[in-house]
Amino acid sequence: MGFSDSMTVANFLAADFETEMATTMRVMEAVPGEGLDYRPDPKAKSALGLVRHLALEDEWLLNSIANGVFTPPPDDSDACGIMSPSDAIARYKEKVPAALARVRAMTGEKLTQVIDLLGMMQAPAVVFLAMAIKHSVHHRGQLSTYLRPMGGSVPGIYGPSADTQQG
Repeated sequence: MGFSDSMTVANFLAADFETEMATTMRVMEAVPGEGLDYRPDPKAKSALGLVRHLALEDEWLLNSIANGVFTPPPDDSDACGIMSPSDAIARYKEKVPAALARVRAMTGEKLTQVIDLLGMMQAPAVVFLAMAIKHSVHHRGQLSTYLRPMGGSVPGIYGPSADTQQG
């Protein structure tokens, strides 16, 4: 892939990520403030764990891409300071758009640079941008399935949900 092609792909993916960010915010905003320890299975992350994961790892993935190097993922324990959905939302609004702006500012040369993801895989930076979108959507989907059992409502994600439809 040439530098110009990588810029075109990255611009498309960055716009897609930005659209997904708004949807992710709607899902996080729909998480009830109570029962944050809810998890559908003992192996699953808790609701609070998922909102922390989204807020911290969306930022981490984007900044790692912009930096051209992956550092260990952020600590999503209580030590991270995110203790509620509103904490996660504030963090997401503050950090993720800035991280995405850093990726948008990358040159074609930087976008084609191969990055090592902690020894698990190596790929051009632009490939990791596509992966970052999938990662975010995957965990947002998990979180959306927690909402009704927690007493909340599912917002529209790719169109109306059963909770948002009129009639």
